[in-house]
Amino acid sequence: MFDSKKIEDIRKGIEEWEETTLGHTLSRFPERKEKFITTSSEPIERLYTPLNIADLDYLKDLGFPGEYPYTRGVHATLHRGKLWTMRMFAGFGMAEETNQRFKYLLEQGQTGLSIAFDLPTLMGYDSDAPEAIGEFGKCGVAVSSLEDMEILLDGIPLDRVSTSMTINSPAAIIWAMYLATAEKQGVRPDQLRGTIQNDILKEYIAQKEYIFPPKPSMRLVVDTMEYGSQFVPQWNTISISGYHIREAGSTAVQELAFTLADGFEYVRWGIERGLDIDEFAPRLSLFFNSHNDFFEEIAKFRAARRIWSREMRETFGAENPRSWLMRFHTQTAGVSLTAQQPENNIVRVAIQALAAVLGGTQSLHTNSMDEALALPSEHAVTIALRTQQILAEESGVSNTIDPLGGSFFVEAQTNRMEAQTYDYFKRIEELGGVIPAIERGFFQSEISDAAYLYQREIDEEIRKIVGVNAYKDTKPYAIPLLQMDPNGYKRQVDRLKKLRKSRDNGRVGQTLDRLRIACQGTENTMPFILDAVRAYASLGEIVDVMKDVFGVYEEPTWI
Repeated sequence: MFDSKKIEDIRKGIEEWEETTLGHTLSRFPERKEKFITTSSEPIERLYTPLNIADLDYLKDLGFPGEYPYTRGVHATLHRGKLWTMRMFAGFGMAEETNQRFKYLLEQGQTGLSIAFDLPTLMGYDSDAPEAIGEFGKCGVAVSSLEDMEILLDGIPLDRVSTSMTINSPAAIIWAMYLATAEKQGVRPDQLRGTIQNDILKEYIAQKEYIFPPKPSMRLVVDTMEYGSQFVPQWNTISISGYHIREAGSTAVQELAFTLADGFEYVRWGIERGLDIDEFAPRLSLFFNSHNDFFEEIAKFRAARRIWSREMRETFGAENPRSWLMRFHTQTAGVSLTAQQPENNIVRVAIQALAAVLGGTQSLHTNSMDEALALPSEHAVTIALRTQQILAEESGVSNTIDPLGGSFFVEAQTNRMEAQTYDYFKRIEELGGVIPAIERGFFQSEISDAAYLYQREIDEEIRKIVGVNAYKDTKPYAIPLLQMDPNGYKRQVDRLKKLRKSRDNGRVGQTLDRLRIACQGTENTMPFILDAVRAYASLGEIVDVMKDVFGVYEEPTWI
């Protein structure tokens, strides 16, 4: 992109600048002694110039918005045409409580739903299971049956609102409950828009909310891909998630590389099932973390689009340009929130959200200032939503497309992250692929090492965290925290008992028997899961059938 003579002139100019202007300044005002590193501990040079991107080919490496390789965005007008979806993650206690929070957020200008489920639901247990004691409603809403889902979505027009559901091992079951609820509302499957996370590979790598072994779990994922492409064409049946990889302590490059490697593994499994890549790939979406390092995060998003489009077109042979698009949701970094001086988190979240918007996200959740202490209060979640609205309406960042494109620093960081991602791809391939690498603990070890380094830098004050190891304040901070219904657990258990007595238990048994046979065979399990859900079989009952057939995964003892 740059003339060779001009590059040589710049090289000489830099040498002269270093000897004169810079040298004189450093002799009088030395630079700070701290390390200049990214959040991922990558060194940052003093100055970036065309020398750092001398080999950049504009048309090949950047292109134009809405065109391959999509480095500058997947839409030609980006946020000039349509603002990102403001999708605040919400869920706590009983379905009734979360339903009220959803309605409040929609009244406040939220443009999409995002459902957080509690730990028993995420692990496939009913709320009254012994394993669920003490965890009801704490990290999300409890959903144990179709009845809970009906209450959760009561009064919400599912034909007009897109819904994201953060659920993985039991994703097919929870999705079936959503589809059945829509049926009862009179909404056709082809009218539904939304996403199930359904990313089981990252559970083995980072979040650890797995139930079944990898291969039957992957079968369930592909079953949803196949069913969705046939009957729910506007639904994203996987949201390939780097968010939880980053929350576990990975670097930005590890988040990027491991997420994309997982995504390509799902593509391989879909192709092996016999699915047409151009039928299912356009409905794959990704989910990234946006951490504190403003420029590193923007570079990560730009590199992700370029790598995804190249691999989908050149490695997997997708022909539909929509298959090349990497559409993604972003959530600000929960792990960056501090319990100390929690109001500071408002600033952190604003910076992270701005990076996501400038990086070209299609959908965004902003964390609330109190989430290091409790689930978000109504006050805190309103501030988090208003942060997005201020960015959209007041900051001017949505007025032009990829305004940092061409920045010597951002382009150099984008190239670095792309190269380091391919290095990881090579290492994963040498281990035999994603699942063998999981079984050998490769991903887990890499993340563990990165998390240890990051914490050590904080402990040694190489890395400053305001309010934690810098600018500390011993005065107590009092902010209002969420109060849940203290009788919620009893009400939830009573509802389940009543459901088990009032439903047609003969029908429940028949649907579970048919599901068992389907799991033992090779049929797509989704129709059988839907039948069980419609009969009001509980989440735990359906999962228990699958456990009997598929087994339960236990992580190897080398961890």
